Amino acid sequence: MKLTSLSVAVALMLAVGSLAQEQNQPAPSAQAPKAQPAIPRIAFPAPSPASTLKQRVGLTDIEVVYSRPGAKGRQMLGVKEPNGTVWRTGANSCTKITFSTPVKFGGADVPAGTYGLFSIPGETEWTVILSKNSTQWGAFTYDQKDDVVRVTTVPVKLAEAVETFTIDLNDLRDNSATLNLIWEKLRVPVKIEVDILGTLVPQIDAAIATEGGRKPYAQAAQFYLDQNLDLKKALGWTDAAIAERANPTNVYLKAEILAKMGDKAGAIAAARQSIDLADKAGGAAKAEYTKLNEALIATLQ
Repeated sequence: MKLTSLSVAVALMLAVGSLAQEQNQPAPSAQAPKAQPAIPRIAFPAPSPASTLKQRVGLTDIEVVYSRPGAKGRQMLGVKEPNGTVWRTGANSCTKITFSTPVKFGGADVPAGTYGLFSIPGETEWTVILSKNSTQWGAFTYDQKDDVVRVTTVPVKLAEAVETFTIDLNDLRDNSATLNLIWEKLRVPVKIEVDILGTLVPQIDAAIATEGGRKPYAQAAQFYLDQNLDLKKALGWTDAAIAERANPTNVYLKAEILAKMGDKAGAIAAARQSIDLADKAGGAAKAEYTKLNEALIATLQ
């Protein structure tokens, strides 16, 4: 049989294609697949945005890391988050709270560290829990054996609804603060206390007793005044501060201490001396300390 040039070409193509298939190679006539374009990354808004709260209470740093769900027209507490059921106290991963020093949490001793913050909502009272497990998702693997402390607290009703779940630290004092869980028409408070006296008083005594250097007389006296400690010692430190530097601030501090000790005449005399020093200083010092001392004198007459 006589082959035409077309027949020969077809036969060659079939042979090459067969050989390419055996070697897992594309036939000459096949086109290589086109590279797929990279899909761009898209950032979508989080349904429950993450939030970090940082607050110093006395000498203790407290940090709360949590996600903030919104009610969005739903009834959440008692319904979406049922009463009597452990709740992650937020959304997504469980809420974490960190204390840089030991604290009292709702009256219970808690060592420094990071804890999972869980809660059990209720009609008339809530249970707030600190757990050793602070890394779990939600409360799905919550285990009571990991509890460090459980405290019971009475929720406070609010006049207006809060749309987005909020945790705050309020009522700040040198030795305490209130942790508030706030959502819809409820505020759930837990008192946190820190040992500022046990930490700072020994440091003050050591600093005052140290030979040489500038001692923190005024700061120490102010602390003793604020904490209702030894006022005679505070007065002595204030006199030492005035001896180093007689300014409106130090002399006003003396007036406050004398007033608290019940020495009205001495307090009024110190207040008037502070006003005279403020007049000489002029500017903002004059305005501030004239007002402060006049207000103090008014309470003593």
